[in-house]
Amino acid sequence: MLPTENRLRRRQDFAAAVKRGRRAGRPLLVVHLQREAVPEAGSDRNSDSRPHVAEGLPPARAGFVVSKAVGPAVVRNAVKRRLRHLVGERLSRLPAGSLIVVRALPAAATAPYPDLAHDLDAALRRVLRSEPAGGAPTGTGR
Repeated sequence: MLPTENRLRRRQDFAAAVKRGRRAGRPLLVVHLQREAVPEAGSDRNSDSRPHVAEGLPPARAGFVVSKAVGPAVVRNAVKRRLRHLVGERLSRLPAGSLIVVRALPAAATAPYPDLAHDLDAALRRVLRSEPAGGAPTGTGR
C-alpha cells in the first residue's frame, strides 16, 4: 500500500496531472505525469522534516484510474492493487512534487504481473524524458 503522503485523492490533482502533464500510452496502461506540481497557497504539507522531500516540494504522489471496462469489481481491485505495488516501488525515481496518474486499460485485467511492470517502466521512461513529446505517437507496440 502507498503511504498516505504519496496518494492522490482530490479530483483537482487527478485533473491537473491528466490535463497539464505528459502522457505515455502502452497496451496495458496509460501514464500521465505532471512534474513538480505547485503547492497550493496556504498548504502546510511541507512543514514537517521528511527526508525525501526535496527543496520544499512535497513527495511524488500517485493515483489510479481503473474503469468498469476493465472488469467487475473484484478484477478492478486486483488490477489496482498490482499497479499500486508497482508504482510504490518506483516512486523514488519520480521528481519530488510530481503527480502521476496510472490509467489501466481493459487488457490489464488478464495481463501477467511482469507485463504490467514492463509497460509501467516503459511509460515512465517516456514521460520522464526531458525533451518535449513533439506530437509523436505515444507507443502502440512493445
